[in-house]
Order: sequence, then C-alpha cells, then structure tokens
Amino acid sequence: MGGIGDLLGGSDKKILSTGYPDIDKKLADGLPLGSMTLIEGENDTGKSVITQQIIWGGLKGSMNVDLYTSENTSKSFLSQMESMSLDISDFYAWGHLRVFPMHTAGFEWGAEEMNGMLRRIINHMRQSKAEVIIIDSLTLLTESTDQSDLLAFLTNCKTMADKGKTILITLHTYAFQEDTLVRIRSICDAHLMMKRSLVGQKYVVVMEVVKIRGARRTTGNIVSFEVHPGFGMKIIPISMARV
Repeated sequence: MGGIGDLLGGSDKKILSTGYPDIDKKLADGLPLGSMTLIEGENDTGKSVITQQIIWGGLKGSMNVDLYTSENTSKSFLSQMESMSLDISDFYAWGHLRVFPMHTAGFEWGAEEMNGMLRRIINHMRQSKAEVIIIDSLTLLTESTDQSDLLAFLTNCKTMADKGKTILITLHTYAFQEDTLVRIRSICDAHLMMKRSLVGQKYVVVMEVVKIRGARRTTGNIVSFEVHPGFGMKIIPISMARV
C-alpha cells in the first residue's frame, strides 16, 4: 500500500514533495532534500502559493518547517493556508511549523541594522531543528544591503543546505540588478521562475523549472495554474496558456 514515504521517494525520503502530484512531476518528482531553491518572480506571480504548497508537503512528510516571512504575521499566514484548503493549524500548534515575521511596522532598516539582521537569521537557522527553512522574501532583506553582504548570507545558506537543510528563498526580480541575480541564481541548486500569462480573459500563474541540479529528469518544464480562494490550486492545461 502506497503511503507518504512512497510520495516522498521511499523510506529514505530524498525528495521534498509539494503534496501536489501534478507539480511534483514538473519538479523531477519534487525538490531534492539538502538543496537550496530560488523562487523568483514579480508581484502576484504565485511565489507564495508555491512556497505554501512546499510547506504543506514538508509537514505532511513529517518534517519540521521554519518560515521567515516579511509578507505575513503568523495569524495571516495560517489564514492564507486555510484559504488554500491546507489546514496546518495542528502542525503549528505542535511546533512542527514555526513562523518568524521579519517586518516591523514603521521601522526602517539601515545598512548596519540590516547586516545585523542577516547575521541573526543565519545564526538562528544554524541552531534550528527544522529540516526545511523558507525565507519569503529575500527582497526585504536586501533593501539596505550591499551585494557582498547579501552573497555572503546566501553562501552561508548554501553551506547549510550542503549539510542537509532544505532551504527555499523567494525574491522579486525587479529589486535586484542583473549581475546580482546571475550570482544568486548560480549559488542555488534549483531555480523556479514564476510569471503571469493571459488565457482568454483571465490571468493564470505559470511556473517554469529553470534548473534542478542533479535532477533525473529534464528541467525546463512549465506548469500553469489558477488559485481559487477556499479551494486551492487548479492546474490549467499548458496548451491553453500563452507564455
């Protein structure tokens, strides 16, 4: 009888599932554990939706997840997940999911405070028991950060991934210079690009798998979907979507 172990790649759990088979197929069955993934796109392109699915997949696979978020409070994040028909309240209550809001209303980060913030997050991540760590989004952490401090932060994250933690980072493409983006992408093991595409009279979200290092299957796969509040994700046949 198949169970969650089969879904995650057998008893050794080498793969982090999204909990959504149609998306896992496009990700070479899922994201490799012990990898660092970049989820990139502009505003409202589904970055948070994909991270929410991955959080769900990790929790259902008996993993502990830490979320560092500049987009939500704990309460608003739990509400968002519920609106996607992903009820994680029990996981949260038992401490399997921890949410760390990074944004303090009315507080402006200067360069010194931001650099201190990056160091504190790295130290916090090192001491965490969580197997899966998500930073949503990196954009806030770079507003007053020079490139060398940012790349040092990401290199520290990559070192942790090499030692077994599975790390996902989202960012807004517009907030970074091209040479910085190229270096961020090269540090990461996997790269997902999120876009919006017009299908008929409505927009859908399109995810392109740019790369997954070590994947057994070809990357460059594309999946398109709609997000329905109260229902969750609905995959749209790619023949209908013009990218």
